[in-house]
Amino acid sequence: QVQLVESGGGLVQAGGSLRLSCEASFRAARPGVMGWFRQAAGKAREFVATMTMTGSDTMYTDSVKGRFTISADNAKNTVTLQMNNLKPEDTDVYFCAASRTSYSRFDYRYDFWGQGTQVTVSS
Repeated sequence: QVQLVESGGGLVQAGGSLRLSCEASFRAARPGVMGWFRQAAGKAREFVATMTMTGSDTMYTDSVKGRFTISADNAKNTVTLQMNNLKPEDTDVYFCAASRTSYSRFDYRYDFWGQGTQVTVSS
C-alpha cells in the first residue's frame, strides 16, 4: 500500500503562486509515477500533471502548460506542483495520485490517492 499526504493549498489572488507537495509513504516499492488531478464540486476529476519518478517524463494538461511545473524529490519520496500565474479557473480541490507503473492522464490508471487540498484563486 501507498499513502499520500498533500500540503500547500490555500487562498491566493489571481496572478499569484502556490506550491503543492505530496509525500508518499510505502512498505514495498516506491510508486513509479506520481501526478496531480483536480476536481470541482459536482464535476469530473480532471488531469493536471504527472511524471515518472525517474524524472524522465512529464505530462501536463494544456491549460496549465507554461504555468505549472511538476517535480520529484526521490530522497524525500515527494512530488511537488509549483503553480504560477494562477487564474480563478484553477480553483479546485487538488489530489495527488500514484501508480506503480502507469504513466497516464486517466485517473482510473492510478491506484492510490491523497485526501485532497483546496486551492482557491480570487479574481
